[in-house]
Amino acid sequence: MTNQTLQANRPAIIADDVKTTSFRKGSDLSLTLESIFAQEYVLVEGRYSFGLELLHELQLVLKETHPNETFLEQRAYRKAFRFYSHFILLQVKNHLLTVNKSPEIGWLRKLYPEQPDFRLTFPDVQGLNSAWQWYIKGITIPVLRDKIYPYYGVYFPTRFEHLFLFDNWLKYYSGQKKTAIEVGVGSGVLSLQLVKHGFQKVFVTDTNANAIIGLNEMMGETKLSRKIELDYASLFGKWEKETELIVFNPPWLPANQEMEALEQAIYYDENLFPEFFAEAKKRLLPNGKIVLLFSNLAQVTEVTDIHPIEMELAEGGRFQLEKCTRKPVKKASDKTKRDQYWRAVEMVELWVLVHI
Repeated sequence: MTNQTLQANRPAIIADDVKTTSFRKGSDLSLTLESIFAQEYVLVEGRYSFGLELLHELQLVLKETHPNETFLEQRAYRKAFRFYSHFILLQVKNHLLTVNKSPEIGWLRKLYPEQPDFRLTFPDVQGLNSAWQWYIKGITIPVLRDKIYPYYGVYFPTRFEHLFLFDNWLKYYSGQKKTAIEVGVGSGVLSLQLVKHGFQKVFVTDTNANAIIGLNEMMGETKLSRKIELDYASLFGKWEKETELIVFNPPWLPANQEMEALEQAIYYDENLFPEFFAEAKKRLLPNGKIVLLFSNLAQVTEVTDIHPIEMELAEGGRFQLEKCTRKPVKKASDKTKRDQYWRAVEMVELWVLVHI
């Protein structure tokens, strides 16, 4: 599959005919915030830092009106901030931001080649800027030899405990290594681990077009492109043949709202696990194994008391547990502003299932 066959996901352009008010040096901050809460668009002019100032003031106001202590409260606050902050806009001309002292973001040309002039929300610009730095500079993942270069809109791990669990399991894996399937490849870390540990062929899928485009671009014509085959599809896609190993690092939290593309790497809907296990049953060789990387995050934050893997083992009638290994997560950084009290009891999990 080539990049040309897929259209990359990108932030939506705000139409030119949408009415805006300006926020520039000397603008009344209170009146501007009133416009935002009235769901009216505000165009930042002059300096990039004016937009940062406006976002900061928006955060302060929302924190006064939204409790922000429990996990669910923090989730509600972030949802409100995401909603209102998207009424703050920036102008792009010739693929460059028009405000002074703004970053140069290559995605503005790469993702919008046909449209040099347009408007985006300020948070979308921030996301594009961060993603461009990661894409250009690369990210070091402790379990891999080389950096990864994640494409825009593709989730990549910022915590590594579950990757260490998987790497350690692979060190002692004694089964055949002809093929493996990874469902939901994302930035490709697990598949790269499989190749590192000697798997000859890894078949992968993802419902995020950017994941497929990014990996295709990153692998190019290297040996990796002959070892990892991509399919833009849900669950197992076109991979019908039985395999000795199926790997899945699913989202760790149940969804409670309509999800954006990137959020699908974080939140799962109620059908994901039943459909995965039903399809996995058809594709696993008699002596094959399923490895799932998961967490008790939803339980310790009281989002739900249902553990989908435990439910499958208790009620599915398809698989039995061979092994489950757990590892505590690292304490949250002192720089983290949110109170992540649950990190003290959160555990990442590696589940190995086999046929009954």
